[in-house]
Amino acid sequence: MAEQQKRDEIPPGTLYMLILRTLARGGEMHGYEIANAIQRLSEEVLQVEEGSLYPALQRMLLKGWVEAEWGVTSGNRRARYYQLTKLGRQQLEAELAQYRRVNGAIEKILQTA
Repeated sequence: MAEQQKRDEIPPGTLYMLILRTLARGGEMHGYEIANAIQRLSEEVLQVEEGSLYPALQRMLLKGWVEAEWGVTSGNRRARYYQLTKLGRQQLEAELAQYRRVNGAIEKILQTA
């Protein structure tokens, strides 16, 4: 019997960074595409739930990190397409720097154990 791949929750404080990075890499995308890209690029380890994704995208719209417009998917469904703004690119750089700093500090602690 094949063992089911374990999926982990998105680490706290990293959802914005993952969404911003996904949009920086993929260009204009709708929410379902963003969630799928994160899952695929994490090799099925990370899964973004709708209940987290859409509120985060709404907050990001209000902060000016992304802009959105309505469009139609390849499956002929209405969807909101999100795109990174200049402010969003700056925020991505800030999020990446903070993540790398914290991750480096955690690695130092783990190595001394």
